[in-house]
Amino acid sequence: MPPSPPPMPSAPPPAPPDALRAVAVALLNLSGLGLGYALVRRRLPMAVCWVATAALLLAVLPADADGAPGAALVAYAAFLLLAAVHGGLVGLRTALSRPSRAPLALLLGVVLLAVPAGGALWYEDAHDEAVEQALLDRLDRADDLVAAAGRHPFTTAAPDYRSALEVYRDLAVGHPGSRAADRVPGSLRTYYTTVGAAYGHQDYCDAVEPLQYLRTVPRTMPEEHLGSLARWPDERLATSLYECGSQRLDAGEADWVTRFGDLLDTFPRSGPAAKVAPAVDSAVTKAQKDVGGDEPCAAVARLHELSTRIGELSQAAADADGGLGKSAGRAEKSGAAGAYACGVDQYEDRDFDAAQKTMEQYVSDNKHGGKRDRAKKIAIAAEVAQTLPAAGKKLPTTASGGSISVTVKNDSPDDITVLYTGPVTGSFTLKGCGGCKAYSLSSTLIVGFKPCSDSGRHYPQRTIDLPVGTTYFVHKPQGTSTATPASDTAKLRSGYLYTECAYTTRGLGSGY
Repeated sequence: MPPSPPPMPSAPPPAPPDALRAVAVALLNLSGLGLGYALVRRRLPMAVCWVATAALLLAVLPADADGAPGAALVAYAAFLLLAAVHGGLVGLRTALSRPSRAPLALLLGVVLLAVPAGGALWYEDAHDEAVEQALLDRLDRADDLVAAAGRHPFTTAAPDYRSALEVYRDLAVGHPGSRAADRVPGSLRTYYTTVGAAYGHQDYCDAVEPLQYLRTVPRTMPEEHLGSLARWPDERLATSLYECGSQRLDAGEADWVTRFGDLLDTFPRSGPAAKVAPAVDSAVTKAQKDVGGDEPCAAVARLHELSTRIGELSQAAADADGGLGKSAGRAEKSGAAGAYACGVDQYEDRDFDAAQKTMEQYVSDNKHGGKRDRAKKIAIAAEVAQTLPAAGKKLPTTASGGSISVTVKNDSPDDITVLYTGPVTGSFTLKGCGGCKAYSLSSTLIVGFKPCSDSGRHYPQRTIDLPVGTTYFVHKPQGTSTATPASDTAKLRSGYLYTECAYTTRGLGSGY
């Protein structure tokens, strides 16, 4: 039986220690490819190096903006150091496959150190590009957010505008020099025109709030990144405040004062601010003309409202020349004077209660001259017409006197006011009758009932002269009396003497 061959050695036989060889193996292992192990014919450790390098590549590629995981880099660096130390120890006593090439292996190890170094540089470039792309993506999303917000009202879109502005600020301030930061100025120009789009559409009232918001942007975005945009809203806002205020003034809406007030406070020396006083004065002039139109009462109310609002604006603004104050005074004076036309219109529309109140207020506000005397008569006629509507068919005149005597007596314990209208209009007061009492209702229903018939009693009375025609009388109690007014319609003819008698019924008002 032939002898069996000797077993193959599991590893190369030990060789004399060689420091140059050890350094060459260690340097080759630092490449991450396990070439040092290949040089000493250690396949398993070489395979482990390949696996570790492959795992690192899987962990860090493709490069993204977040960079390589720190734990993976630390672990791989530790692994390379361990492979270098271990390879150096193995190479110290293990002969190379070609021993004579140890110097060449050393040189190759030094050269191959460029592999991890170059990989690191390449990865850094790839990471930088990934960061740039991520920043550009953020910019694009912010631009898209602005474009979408521009399709909605500002109050709805404001949160999106603020979010986009935060992105622009972060890119410009936090990432200067990036391609995204270089594009921010263009995005900001689009941002401003989108937020302020209502101004471009001449929707001035809708433009005020977004333009006011744009004036706050420099608080968030440094002005060096805004350039001329920092002042972009100013002129537009001044124009919008004026135009919106003018529109609201013409429409009779109250918030014109707020718009003009903001304009005068924020841009006092601007061209639009200089037009405020003339616009207000023009509104007063128009309301004055409207007093003579179809709706005098509306014009009077407008003048009173203008007087109040202009006064508020004058106090709030720096009304240096007093122009606003003058307009307020003119509106108030015209409103008081126009009340007469309003009262006449109310009377003709048979709104006698309103006409009475308006004319009484006119008389109170105008102490001298004007149409005060006739206003008094219209107020009397309006009060009579509230009880006797037929009395309001015609406006009373200022005529007085007549050829027919009418005596009015008071058989009531209450002081009474006698109002009359017809060809002439007037009023007077009679004192209560001393000793007179209210009649029971039943007594007034008796046939032949005649008040003011006690010949022994002195009834307070007054005689007036009236023209021929129909005169309407209303007698109303004064003071705290709860008696209700009573009335009479007298058709006066020549050749007769007429007597009116006032009396009171218990619990059911007055009768005459």
